[in-house]
Amino acid sequence: MPDLVYLSFSLNTFYNGKKTLSLFANNALQRTSNILVTGHYSDATARLYLSELRHLFSYYADLRPSLLTYNHTVDYMIYLGKTLGCSRVKIKMTAQAISFLFKHVLQVPYQIPSFLYGAMQSKLPVCMSVQEVVDIINAIDNAKHKMIISLIYSTGLRLKEVVKLKMEHIDRGSMRIKVIEGKGKKDRWINMSTHILEALINYYHQYKPQIFLFNGMQAGKPYSSRSVQQILQAALLKTKLSAKGYSIHTLRHSYATHMLENGADLPSIQQLMGHHHLSQTMQYVHISNKHICGVVNPYDIIVENLNKTKP
Repeated sequence: MPDLVYLSFSLNTFYNGKKTLSLFANNALQRTSNILVTGHYSDATARLYLSELRHLFSYYADLRPSLLTYNHTVDYMIYLGKTLGCSRVKIKMTAQAISFLFKHVLQVPYQIPSFLYGAMQSKLPVCMSVQEVVDIINAIDNAKHKMIISLIYSTGLRLKEVVKLKMEHIDRGSMRIKVIEGKGKKDRWINMSTHILEALINYYHQYKPQIFLFNGMQAGKPYSSRSVQQILQAALLKTKLSAKGYSIHTLRHSYATHMLENGADLPSIQQLMGHHHLSQTMQYVHISNKHICGVVNPYDIIVENLNKTKP
């Protein structure tokens, strides 16, 4: 659940040092904040929407938010793209924040002008080879750090999911890990390998974690996401792989791809990865070498048949 204290902030404190908005704009932002809290939106989404709307209200400083029209929003997004040179992603985020304002705060129908930010290029995710994963894990000397990276690769956990893991989420009996409120605030179960369970038991005896599986510097606090990223970056430097642009999320992609290559079916991978649509999981078919190399080219079949018919 979002932090109620954070989201129910004093707007004067939050905008300290920035251009003062009108009373109408502040009221609209406060109402947006209240709806985000009530709707259990994530902290990240709340911060993003409130920030984007403040920029919009600053741009139309002399106009009440309730008087904004569709054409106003289109002109604003054109300004972001043409004058400020903002990226497609930035304009899309702005459009989503504006849509939320119209539909849930102003309660006016709104059609997102998606033509302003075009179609996103379809890029395949980067994937490590099995040997690269081995080299990276072997390059980590600290037992806790090695456990974190090994667990991410062996389960496909997202960065935020691994730092939020608690001791109670590890089910040794069923060899599973329960992910609480993953992406989209959905729970799911992930299978554990025998070797990762053994490693977790050894890790527990050595570090004696309390609330979180990976405790931070302060008691009762989780390990920071930034620290996990630094562990991987240090290992990439040691293995001379830093130029490949690998990240923690690459470990997740590699887990799914290697699972597919080892014979797992797509619906199972979809469930383990916590994908909402099977189309998200289908991307791993395109980067799996085994699936590509195992396909028989139809021209080879034709040549073989032609050779059979030769006298």
